[in-house]
Amino acid sequence: MGSFANLADIKAIEAEMPWEARDVAQTMHAFLGRAAAAHGARPAVSYQLTSGPDDPSETLSWAELHARVTQTANLLRSLGIGPQDVVAFVLPNCSETVWALLGGMVAGIVNPINPLLEAEQISAILRETRAKVVITLRAFPKTELSAKVGEAVKFAPEVKTVLEIDLLRYLKPPKKWIAHFLRPKGGPVHTANVKSFHAELRKHPADRLTFADPAPDRVAAYFHTGGTTGMPKVAQHKVSGMVYNGWLGARLLFREADVVICPLPLFHVFAVYPILMSMIASGAHVIFPTPAGYRGDGVFDNFWKLIARWKVTYMVTVPTALAALMQRPVDADVSTLRGAFSGSAPLPIELFTRFEKATGVQIVEGYGLTECTCLVSVNPPEGAKKIGSVGIPFPHTHVRILRTDGNGGFRECAVDEIGEICVANPGVFEGSTYTEVDKNRSLFAEGRYLRTGDLGRLDAEGYLFITGRAKDLIIRGGHNIDPAVIEEALMGHEAVSFVGAIGQPDAHAGELPCAYVELVKGATVTEADLMDYARAHIHERAAVPKHIEILPELPKTAVGKVFKPDLRRRAIARVLNAALADSGCRARVVEVVEDKKRGLVARLAPKAEEAAVQSVLGSFTTAWEWQS
Repeated sequence: MGSFANLADIKAIEAEMPWEARDVAQTMHAFLGRAAAAHGARPAVSYQLTSGPDDPSETLSWAELHARVTQTANLLRSLGIGPQDVVAFVLPNCSETVWALLGGMVAGIVNPINPLLEAEQISAILRETRAKVVITLRAFPKTELSAKVGEAVKFAPEVKTVLEIDLLRYLKPPKKWIAHFLRPKGGPVHTANVKSFHAELRKHPADRLTFADPAPDRVAAYFHTGGTTGMPKVAQHKVSGMVYNGWLGARLLFREADVVICPLPLFHVFAVYPILMSMIASGAHVIFPTPAGYRGDGVFDNFWKLIARWKVTYMVTVPTALAALMQRPVDADVSTLRGAFSGSAPLPIELFTRFEKATGVQIVEGYGLTECTCLVSVNPPEGAKKIGSVGIPFPHTHVRILRTDGNGGFRECAVDEIGEICVANPGVFEGSTYTEVDKNRSLFAEGRYLRTGDLGRLDAEGYLFITGRAKDLIIRGGHNIDPAVIEEALMGHEAVSFVGAIGQPDAHAGELPCAYVELVKGATVTEADLMDYARAHIHERAAVPKHIEILPELPKTAVGKVFKPDLRRRAIARVLNAALADSGCRARVVEVVEDKKRGLVARLAPKAEEAAVQSVLGSFTTAWEWQS
């Protein structure tokens, strides 16, 4: 057991035996049973409703977690959830979210849904997955979730039961009385049976499953990708892929004495697979602070104190959260911290450096996809962390950089040559990544390598670099936005002829949506009018453009499609120049060029105030250099 420093270490682990020969659990209940047997009384999961370092918290041991998950699975089976039936949950983080997640996997297929989505998007996912049971919150102050889910269920006729979790149990008087008094009123607007999660749970045994738990591998989770309107894409995850993610964490990283703080939501693969599954495999202890994680009241202000309270050894973060944390002094003893993981979006160099300076700990950046049950590669914890790289592929993960050969086949790219990143590993469900058959067509190279839609290269030491995205998604703080949502909305305006939506660089969110528009000949409309129109017609708040610009003509390809690299060049120059001007630097972006290894690179002149320019541009993920 141990960490790894380079590609040779990974190859040595792979040489021990093939993945199929490894002694890993075959079902989710057996996986959890192993943790309970090995670590029984040790802490498994802790939760704080509020963020104060002395606020009440709840901790379940591995034995207790195993019992609650067993009970939840028995409850769900009694409500008609079999191995091929779907139980959805629309929940913020709380102890019960963990039980619902794992219990749903044991009884049937669990479908975590982002509670920040609008009712119509939640409803579309429930219809697509044909969920029979939905687990959500009972009406509670400061959240409209109960009403929103009620509205969504109204248009999802296959949902027969709604189980409600009451967060009131986490409060003590007088807060409990006040919250009860302030609870939003109004009953369900649908015909499904509404029941109390806890009242129903008590009717079922916690010491054994009331049904058979057969070993053959099966799909146990559906995760929707992105939060775009229209028909969601739903990725299928098998138990073997989940266990593989956990095995990686236990084999390469976590020990039973580790304490991991994870303020990320449990509807996101990062929290569920690399973190929670690794906890189960290793017996380590995970802390979930507040229902909204990093978005929770006071989490950023109390974060370092929470690390001190729980003696945290590893923290899990994303670049947007890291940027907010670095604006606050490290005001507590964080000497127990050994590492930090960042994922979901590229990490700016400046943040990496500032974090290391503030804490003495290096951030480990990795790469994963919902379509791969998450993990693909990571910068080696014990080896060189190449800035801008997402590290070395994990053991039993095969990453290839491929280009189409023009004859329906593929050719392998040379070292440092950019092509499409294609992945085969135990987390890839070959041929059936999505629930919808049509969405799997042409998704696989040579029948087994998942085409990620990301462009990248492998260097001579086996490090993977992402250089662009073939599928054009805008990644705003880890949230995927489909540019088509913006383009289709703006195309509905009578004065608009063409739209190109892209992600413009942002120092905080990584990227923000922006749109360039070409008008119908002779039409007149202002950019402010188009912005109002966008706000009214784009239902996903995160997708509303931060910037709309009218151009005389949009750049187009030979076949008349909007040529987005040129729009990205414009956006890079505009945003970086504004940042440089705001900080009083004289340097400006004079051109944005395509670099074979790094993608789009901003060239600056005149060469002066190098430290100041580095400080400003280090907050962006865009590559830059001085004009020679």
